Amino acid sequence: MIPFIVGCALFMQMLDATVVATALPVMAESLHTTAIKMNVAITSYLLALAVFVPISGWAADRFGARRVFIAAIVLFAVSSVGCASSHSLLQLVIARVVQGIAGAMMVPVGRVIMLRITPKDQLLKAMSFLSMPALLGPIIGPPLGGFLVTYASWHWIFLINVPVGILGIALVLRFIQHDEPEAPNKLDWPGFLLSGISLAALVSGFEAVGRSDVSRQNVALLLGTGLACGLLYIWHARRAAHPIIDLTLLRTQTFAISILGGNLCRFSVGATPFLLAILLQVGFGMTPFAAGMITFTSAAGALFMKVIVTYVIGRFGFKPILTYNALITGLFVVFCGFFQEDTPIWLMVTVLFLGGTFRSLQFTAVNTLTYADLTPADMSRASSFAAMAQQLGISLGVGCAALILNLSITWRDAAHLERVDVMWGFFIIGLLAMLASLSFARLPANTAEHLNRERKKRRARN
Repeated sequence: MIPFIVGCALFMQMLDATVVATALPVMAESLHTTAIKMNVAITSYLLALAVFVPISGWAADRFGARRVFIAAIVLFAVSSVGCASSHSLLQLVIARVVQGIAGAMMVPVGRVIMLRITPKDQLLKAMSFLSMPALLGPIIGPPLGGFLVTYASWHWIFLINVPVGILGIALVLRFIQHDEPEAPNKLDWPGFLLSGISLAALVSGFEAVGRSDVSRQNVALLLGTGLACGLLYIWHARRAAHPIIDLTLLRTQTFAISILGGNLCRFSVGATPFLLAILLQVGFGMTPFAAGMITFTSAAGALFMKVIVTYVIGRFGFKPILTYNALITGLFVVFCGFFQEDTPIWLMVTVLFLGGTFRSLQFTAVNTLTYADLTPADMSRASSFAAMAQQLGISLGVGCAALILNLSITWRDAAHLERVDVMWGFFIIGLLAMLASLSFARLPANTAEHLNRERKKRRARN
């Protein structure tokens, strides 16, 4: 039940992300802004996740994982009500930041609870099972969000988190045992401030490049501040006894490569829903409901792969899957750039379904590889590190997509978004995902084979 319960938290988080992407054009009109500028509603949430995730492991040890998990679910549901009550983009961004802080505690702490009780030979199975409830969010999100936005109001896309949160709390109280708080190491406040400022400044500066309403001096200031704080954190982490982001974990090859290669792939996770919502609604004039009915097929393909992913990885191995599947995953993102208003619906659905299938295979393998060679004592720190890197990758994906759109519009010297701008977005994001294969190609041929051997031994004993 524990992977399922943690999956419910992931479901709530992923439902929120996909619903928001579908509703961006309508929300932009309601809040008197543009669809491209509305990307801040996604990036502010993801950035808050990335900044606060590193303290999740410390919080779980200090206050107890079960207690933090419940508190995070409550805060996530309450902040969702705050999002629904927003009357301006600024109010929405503030509520989304609070929601991101809650998510930073919710999902990583839930994953820590699961990792502490899962044997290594069952890690792949647990990761696959954990993802299945979470994938229901992207499946249900686009059509449900499109329906609510088209026939009711965008405010309801946030309010649906409330009943899901109540169910999650009930399941936690019923099935997860109370754990006593430990005496954790002192929280690395200097490291937290340096890493937080670095991430916030770099992502904000990167997102501001190409925007006409942000001066070049301010962009340079943001990027310079982010880079300086990042370098200071590296200097600090080498001297601190217990740094908040433990860079020594990167000495484990499988962990380091899964972070680098996995994040290049995750650019597409953040960018694709954002680009599809703009293409189908702004470019093709579809209603949010019609656009949602098309885009949900990507998540349906991902759910289909979860049924056979353990067999596929066991049959072909981690390195071949990660190396060649990264090329296939990126290629399907590129295919989306060829969509036109007269493209048959069945062809769009097929491309999105297959793309979601291969993307699901890629991330299940990456997520398993992340923890394959780590000890149980490393799991809490590694979960925080990996979750921060994942959210940063998705956030950069959204920011990169918005940057490409802005640069394309500026290059054409145009005032309005057109299909060609979105096309370049898909092309470049797809190529970045394909570059991940260069990172995975560095893995040894027998990478993580011990996971398959232990799984087969357990199956033989049973």
